[in-house]
Amino acid sequence: MKTLVWVEHEGGAVKDATLSAVTAASKLGEVHLLVAGEGVGAVADAAAKIAGVGKVHVADGAAYANALAENVAPLVVELMGHHDAFVAPATANGKNIAPRVAALLDVMQISEILSVESADTFTRPTYAGNAIATVQSSDAKKVITVRATSFEKAAREGGSGAVEAVSGAGDAGLSSFVGAEISKSERPELTSAKVIVSGGRALQNSENFHSIIEPLADKLGAAVGASRAAVDAGYVPNDYQVGQTGKIVAPEVYVAVGISGAIQHLAGMKDSKVIIAINKDEEAPIFQVADIGLVGDLFKVVPELTGKL
Repeated sequence: MKTLVWVEHEGGAVKDATLSAVTAASKLGEVHLLVAGEGVGAVADAAAKIAGVGKVHVADGAAYANALAENVAPLVVELMGHHDAFVAPATANGKNIAPRVAALLDVMQISEILSVESADTFTRPTYAGNAIATVQSSDAKKVITVRATSFEKAAREGGSGAVEAVSGAGDAGLSSFVGAEISKSERPELTSAKVIVSGGRALQNSENFHSIIEPLADKLGAAVGASRAAVDAGYVPNDYQVGQTGKIVAPEVYVAVGISGAIQHLAGMKDSKVIIAINKDEEAPIFQVADIGLVGDLFKVVPELTGKL
């Protein structure tokens, strides 16, 4: 069984989510990668070194520069003539491309798998992660997205995949890239950070969020996250959001400050290795999943904790 994996890359580097997708794909059989973009020679070379990769297909052209799904999906469909499954990490790009590929192939998509049980059977979360469904597909071609936090990352070194140039139909003329506002931070990326400090609505306003959460995060070398309530209230931008409708994370340590623990938030962080909750409400649902719980006023507790680090 041959599996084609979509390679997420940025700034000439392969993103961690791809490594998890490679691990998932390796459980299905032979792993091939697809690198699409403009001037992606270095990315292709790096992808070829990933452990377990047999071949890297490279589509280098202006039409693929911004990973527009309308241009990438037909390319994937062409390559699927020689592959049995298409696997993409469940990132913004992956979740944009995979459904279009599935539609063009006229097959169902299997979304955000947590494990590979066999070549046609997978587990995936449902009901905000409260239930795990085991799904079996009889489609000849599989289209799968992978929840990166559920799979170990493949080693970046050790592979010797062959690099092969491919070409597709190019620009489909259905969409165009207008621009992007990319947020930049010296802190680690939220989805790959080992430590995350998240704040909730209890912080009351944006000023409190930044003055209380960020110093603690800086002391811990952590990424900063937020609950949906904090994002909706305008404390921080939505790219900080952790949860079912935000980013799924599984750091070594997750510190939840002033977060009650709504089911949608828990769905995005409950796989964290150690969960530390700080909340003045001892009945808050967050304490049911926390490894360490501190009942207290965050406006007193957190600055004191930061001062002692």
